[in-house]
Amino acid sequence: MRIADKMSFEQVNSNLSKNRSEMAQLQNQAATQKRVTKPSDDPVAAARVLASRVELSGTKQYLKNLDFARSFLEATDQSLGELTDQLIRAKELALSQANDAGSNELSRDVVATEIEQIYNQMVQISNRQQGDRYLFSGFRTTTSPFDIDGHYYGDRGEMMIHVDKGSFLAMNLPGAKVFLGEGLSKDGITHGSQRQARTIEEFVNQRGLEEGRENSEAPEEMPESFASDQKPFDRTDERRTQIRGPDSLKSENKNSYSRQESIKDSSLPQNGINIFDVVSRLSTSLRANDKGGVQDALEALDAATSQVVMARSQVGSRVMTLNSAMETLQKSKVDSN
Repeated sequence: MRIADKMSFEQVNSNLSKNRSEMAQLQNQAATQKRVTKPSDDPVAAARVLASRVELSGTKQYLKNLDFARSFLEATDQSLGELTDQLIRAKELALSQANDAGSNELSRDVVATEIEQIYNQMVQISNRQQGDRYLFSGFRTTTSPFDIDGHYYGDRGEMMIHVDKGSFLAMNLPGAKVFLGEGLSKDGITHGSQRQARTIEEFVNQRGLEEGRENSEAPEEMPESFASDQKPFDRTDERRTQIRGPDSLKSENKNSYSRQESIKDSSLPQNGINIFDVVSRLSTSLRANDKGGVQDALEALDAATSQVVMARSQVGSRVMTLNSAMETLQKSKVDSN
């Protein structure tokens, strides 16, 4: 077979062009440190790369969610720690005034002033914020949860944060549980509260239940948030002599919008302690020089402290879960790089 010079030249030229193309591709891989720069280089490998990128992007978002939830829970834990300290101090003062050996009418009146300061501090703690969100308002994070009288203006919603595929974790505790004892049983088990809907059907069902409750009684305009210039706790005001819980508020004025009703449910037994009511009654007993009332407050203060400690333990367990999830995601993020 005769091979013309032209054919030989074209073959050599084609091989040189192919070699130059392969050399350029190798140089590009060396410069970018990537074997696949476009899908046509390796369709199977390109599909795996794109899937890894999507997974890495999701991991980054999960980490953001976890970091935000952890900061929210850590702020809640700090607030509950301060609340525990206030209750312990209140019990110390009550113990010092529970008998006539080392106390009298004058000393009880002086101690009542400090108890009122403790009460005011508890109200401030209940209205603590993380950024621009209130910690204990449930879903109503822009609404101040408690006023100076201990009335609750939040709801019993628990915000569920997406921590992994199909995995959710509540990042808050409603103030009704912590401060009013709503949804707590004597065995220390927290009963389920309203959580964020995960599907459209669940959201529609929740809205239907809420509308049914709201239609039974038309709410009036929501009160303003707890103002910084609110009057301090004043025992001379008869209206504040006894802190009212959800039931007393509802029976006092049925036409007012009592947001306690949003947290009342037949499936949520109220066997907890209204912490504001406990401290208020202690102050009233001290002002009245009622030794028996002061002694009765000791057991209630123990129950209130246990209630807060239990809530704090729930927050701690959630923080541990978040930390574990963050470690897992960080490891998967490193492995994906």
